[in-house]
Amino acid sequence: MADDADRANDYVDLTLAHCLSRAPKFDKPSLTECLECGEDIPARRQAVGGVTLCVDCQSVFEKRGR
Repeated sequence: MADDADRANDYVDLTLAHCLSRAPKFDKPSLTECLECGEDIPARRQAVGGVTLCVDCQSVFEKRGR
């Protein structure tokens, strides 16, 4: 018979699985140059996967509200 702790743990597991399924996937390779300005994208940023903008251009993009 499941107790409150077991039910809470099951709830946390389901919630985590749901959140992870909705998280963006970074399965595409990153670019080496920014699509907007042509500057090099640092290797540390490229390691994330799916990166297309340098830090400065990404900041502008996010400030515009996408």
